[in-house]
Amino acid sequence: MHSDTSLSPITIDLGATRSYPYHIESLQRVPELMAASGLRIGKCMVITDATVARHYANTLEEALLTAGWQPERIVVTTGEKAKGYADLHQIYDAALSSGIDRKTPVLALGGGVVGDLAGFAAASLLRGLPFVQLPTTLIAQVDSALGGKTGINHATGKNLIGAFHQPAFVCADLKTLQSLPFREWTSGLAEVVKHALIADIDFVSWLEDNWAAVIDRDASILGTLIHRAAGIKAVVVSQDEREAGLRAILNFGHTFGHAIEHVAGYGHFTHGEAVAMGMRAALHLSARLHPALDVQRAADLVKKLPIQASAIDMPVDDLVAAMYTDKKVLAGRIRFVLLDKVGHAYVEADADMRDATWAFEEMLKNLHL
Repeated sequence: MHSDTSLSPITIDLGATRSYPYHIESLQRVPELMAASGLRIGKCMVITDATVARHYANTLEEALLTAGWQPERIVVTTGEKAKGYADLHQIYDAALSSGIDRKTPVLALGGGVVGDLAGFAAASLLRGLPFVQLPTTLIAQVDSALGGKTGINHATGKNLIGAFHQPAFVCADLKTLQSLPFREWTSGLAEVVKHALIADIDFVSWLEDNWAAVIDRDASILGTLIHRAAGIKAVVVSQDEREAGLRAILNFGHTFGHAIEHVAGYGHFTHGEAVAMGMRAALHLSARLHPALDVQRAADLVKKLPIQASAIDMPVDDLVAAMYTDKKVLAGRIRFVLLDKVGHAYVEADADMRDATWAFEEMLKNLHL
């Protein structure tokens, strides 16, 4: 394992039979980790996209072949467009025609889109195949690869078709972060900042002190960055696997952000950019309900996240309407994740929608694209 004990495996604790580890390790060690997880050597499906495949698929597959595995690569569309019926059925067709059985593992090599898509395929093929998350982007390594959420998008909204399907393990190779385009790196940082703001004021301080190194992807701090951010997600998921309560705090910025993605058109803003904008709106609403909140400190950190997409007209009425299509709406009421202090979030089910509309207006007014 990694020589730094601070990067020891994180455990997602879902009970004796379903807990699983999160490793910060190289892709070459994946076959060893598969053996340790009790996966049967034989055929496995490697689901990736063309960009990731070009950089990392050969490294992974060579390690698998050496260990006696028979990997079959399935390359899906690059980007958010992959999270739809066409690419899902491409996986179904390839997997079912290759002679899989219920012990054939599905390996997701890529970012959050690949992980969500491959995970839903694994959850639904033969009523459930073993699943391994090999996240290659920051947003996936600290957020989407942990917790078992899988799914695809629908024209009505994002992630509306899916299932909870926990992986056998997660393995994050820090070297994959160096090949990310700058925009993908800074987009992933939105989830890192979110984790700090909702649950760990000491991590907020660490980010404030180390931001220049964080933006530069300084190798000396990457392990700490990933381990601390992923550790927050692991603790929350361990306490609330299916978002019955605490896990909802992970949606800080997302209710506003998903509406922004929907109105702007999926792909105009990256998910992280939409979340960063959504956090700005959520902070306006938080400050209105909690005047004692040190909103300036939180806002200063969020504003360090660059938004590189071009300006686009997003009518506030359309943004508010889009929030009602979010899967987190219960009995027609929108649940907002807000801060009552820096480092602590909660779910507010009784916010006045006039305040939420105002928060959108303030975010748009102060957003410099």
